[in-house]
Order: sequence, then C-alpha cells, then structure tokens
Amino acid sequence: MKGLILCVLFLPFLGLTAVRNGQASSTNIVEVRSGDWPMNLEKSDTSYALLFRDQQVTNSVVMDTLPFRNLEHLKYFQQALTVLKTGHHGDIAKFNDYSIKRTDVKYKGTWYLLRIKWGLTNFQQPEADLMIKTIKNL
Repeated sequence: MKGLILCVLFLPFLGLTAVRNGQASSTNIVEVRSGDWPMNLEKSDTSYALLFRDQQVTNSVVMDTLPFRNLEHLKYFQQALTVLKTGHHGDIAKFNDYSIKRTDVKYKGTWYLLRIKWGLTNFQQPEADLMIKTIKNL
C-alpha cells in the first residue's frame, strides 16, 4: 500500500522529466542584432525560427517567433530578402504567415518591416545581408 502511495506521489515528477527530455533544444545559428531589440536565427532539429522583440510593445519585453518548418521554408525567406534587396521602396513579399516590406528611409538607407500575425519588427540592410549570407551557407 505504501509503495502504491509513493508511486502516485512521484508520478507527476516522472511525467515532467519525460516532457522536458522530449523537448528539442534550440541552437543559436546567428545573432542578427543584440541590445534592446534582439533578433536571433535559431535551429531546433529540422526546424528553424527567427526570434525577435516585438516593436509594437514598448512598455515591456515581448519576444515573438517566426517559425520555419524546414530549411526549404527558411530558403524562401532568404530568397525574399534577396529579391527585396534589388527592389524598390514599398515592395512587399507576402507569405501565409508573414510579410516583409522594403521601406527606404532618406539618409538612413534601406529598412525592412517584418510583420507576423501578432507582432512586427524592422531591420536594416546590413542585418538582412547577414541573414541572407547565413541562410545561404546552411
């Protein structure tokens, strides 16, 4: 009887351990931007994700994730950035889950606005170039 009670008491802890071990760990591929508005490209098994701080929320830190199911989807992101680089102000690359818009700012160069369902961030051409180069080398 005591063994049964002990087993029931420890069962939730065993379940938590199994869940933690089942979670895939992510590896940082490249830190695109650091500081107050970080942006990182990470890999987890066969999937990828772009993590960034949502720039719509300024009074707290809200991190958003743009997931890519596999390397092929990440390559579409890279191709969109490459095409937009040679494009013009206002050009947009639209996907099911996100969009990237090129916004040229006078005296500040080329910027991109990445919008997902609930969040957005912007980044400059050197950061886009870093992502293009990194993804191309995967």
